[in-house]
Amino acid sequence: QVQLTESGGGLVQAGDSLRLSCAASGLTFSRLAMGWFRQAPGQARECVAAISWTGGSTWYAGSVKGRFTISRDNAQNTAYLEMNTLKTEDTAVYYCAAGDKITHGNREDLYDYWGQGTQVTVSS
Repeated sequence: QVQLTESGGGLVQAGDSLRLSCAASGLTFSRLAMGWFRQAPGQARECVAAISWTGGSTWYAGSVKGRFTISRDNAQNTAYLEMNTLKTEDTAVYYCAAGDKITHGNREDLYDYWGQGTQVTVSS
């Protein structure tokens, strides 16, 4: 059974940093493309960052480029999202997702497995 478990969310002030973690089990992690998505109230879920199996390819949404960094540790079966210079508009539930049929991607329909989400709230 594939399980993705996010952690690291919380309430911070604008300009602060957070690091989200996504621990995976049930699949060979090194063969999973990983993505971080977020959904703010009343808005559609969007991909903010994605990383390929080996970590050699990454993608970022324009709104987070230069502030967020996605990484992975295949030995620890964990993906990370380092978020710096947080803004109030980054407030959302953040989800990690895994795809075992792609090398990397930023479309929601490419991913097969999802975590339960972790809340990130950025106050002004």
